[in-house]
Amino acid sequence: MFSLREPAFFARLREARRILVAGAGGGFDVYAGLPLALALRSAGAEVHLANLSFSDLYGLGPDSWVAEDVAAVRPDTPLRGDYFPERSLARWLNSRELPDTVYAFPLTGVRPLRAAYRALLEHLGGVDAVVLVDGGTDILMRGDESGLGTPEEDMASLAAVAGLEEVPQRLVACLGFGVDAHHGVNHSLVLENLAALDRAGGWLGAFSLPRESPEGAAYLDAVAHAQSSHASRPSIVHGSVAAAVRGEFGDVRFTERTRGSELFVNPLMTLYFCVDLPALSRANLFLDRLEDTVLMRQISSAITGFQDELPRRRPPRTYPH
Repeated sequence: MFSLREPAFFARLREARRILVAGAGGGFDVYAGLPLALALRSAGAEVHLANLSFSDLYGLGPDSWVAEDVAAVRPDTPLRGDYFPERSLARWLNSRELPDTVYAFPLTGVRPLRAAYRALLEHLGGVDAVVLVDGGTDILMRGDESGLGTPEEDMASLAAVAGLEEVPQRLVACLGFGVDAHHGVNHSLVLENLAALDRAGGWLGAFSLPRESPEGAAYLDAVAHAQSSHASRPSIVHGSVAAAVRGEFGDVRFTERTRGSELFVNPLMTLYFCVDLPALSRANLFLDRLEDTVLMRQISSAITGFQDELPRRRPPRTYPH
């Protein structure tokens, strides 16, 4: 049971003692889970962070791997190149005297990714809950929309965790409503999908990330640290969300990467939209086609094949207000 004073998302995690918060879509997605992890830690839970990684993990030495396809990234973990969001987060955590290991999964298909999740859960001694976090909302796409954003990584994570039926609680939290528009996501269709999930009992509500909360202040500091650590490739998603948390609005400029496009930073980007993961996986129209994938490109081919077979796709709808 939950009430207006306690969002359903946190009510579902009330009894969880050990929780894995994992970035679903790669890149900086794990940063969307940081405020949740801090809030859950302050409530007494043991929380671990993980991320599907775009970094060159196969360049890591053998001491960095705790299991096949599971790297333990720490503040001093070396890597070729300068793109390493997991390490920048580990370094920020260390600066705050917080547990500073961020686990990372390489980009694979569903079968090895699920095995990697199971190996990590065994390494951690089991968990009561897995929370997938998405920077943006394209993990909520059903498959018949006119634009799916960048679905491959999100759907690999969703399918992998959907198969972890031994975990009592599996949830999804999205931060950054609207940021996927430049990847073709129509957010009226996102809202339609959330309404359908509500009817199916899978909608867990929304809540904001306030600037003056401890979690909001920590998020802003962590994002600023990540942006300075990746000056040539800062996160557009979290740059936008951080600007929204600061109360900025409209076409906010924080990186040359957005030159030539018009942003719409707004307060809706500060909201977490939360759903039940098994319900979300059941609503997805092509997730079963990904079960036997081993490589990420197989996921891309399966999604393209599914959409090519559709007699029609749900067209974009203009938000009417």
